[in-house]
Amino acid sequence: MKKEFGYQFAGIIPARYASTRFPGKPLALLGDKPMIQRVYEQAGKSLDIVYVATDDKRIYNAVIDFGGKAVMTSSEHMSGTDRCAEAVSLITGETGIKADIVVNIQGDEPFIRPEQINLLISCFSDKSVEIATLVRKTLPGEDIFNPNQPKVIINANGDAVYFSRAAIPHIRDSEPALWSQKHIYYKHIGLYAYKTETLKKITKLTRSPLEIAESLEQNRWIDNGFRIRTATTEWDSMGIDTIEDLNKAVSYLNHFI
Repeated sequence: MKKEFGYQFAGIIPARYASTRFPGKPLALLGDKPMIQRVYEQAGKSLDIVYVATDDKRIYNAVIDFGGKAVMTSSEHMSGTDRCAEAVSLITGETGIKADIVVNIQGDEPFIRPEQINLLISCFSDKSVEIATLVRKTLPGEDIFNPNQPKVIINANGDAVYFSRAAIPHIRDSEPALWSQKHIYYKHIGLYAYKTETLKKITKLTRSPLEIAESLEQNRWIDNGFRIRTATTEWDSMGIDTIEDLNKAVSYLNHFI
């Protein structure tokens, strides 16, 4: 298990079979390997202990077959964060491994870089940090209006103030097409790390109005007084939500390798 700053880190990859847009996504072949294996292998370049947390035996068996580690979790979880919370308890119960900090790695991002995980981990050099995530600065002229790519406002300490599917902030007296040239916008990269005790706390919170409005669970944490430290990565993420995304990923695979 990776140990930094006096903490023990463990990676958990939430993965479910059911998906409205892409059922069975974790098992979709990307080259000669299922997507979940590629995510697992990328995470293992940075973390010594990595587990897939799933509610489906097909995914569980696939992970075991390629030599990975997995735990079966409830099918009732509403988010990957909730699944991580159950998984870390199961892992401790089954193996005795006690992680101080859990890194939540999205199961549909096979091109996650170990440098990004290491950057996220570096946030915990500040002992006051309880939750951390990654952001990326947009480039002038880049599309900031896609609601599927959440944006975030950050304060002077590097903590997230608010997450939104809208382009925030609104630039007054300017054409929207020029906003990204007049202000640095930050896109959220959906990689999280939480102190284990904090993870347990945030999964017990009830959904907040801002979370419901934006359908972004991190707003619930902010609403309840938790600070989310951000670190800025130069790399974008490539999440795979549809068959079309998978086809693009296949084309990108040779360049990535």
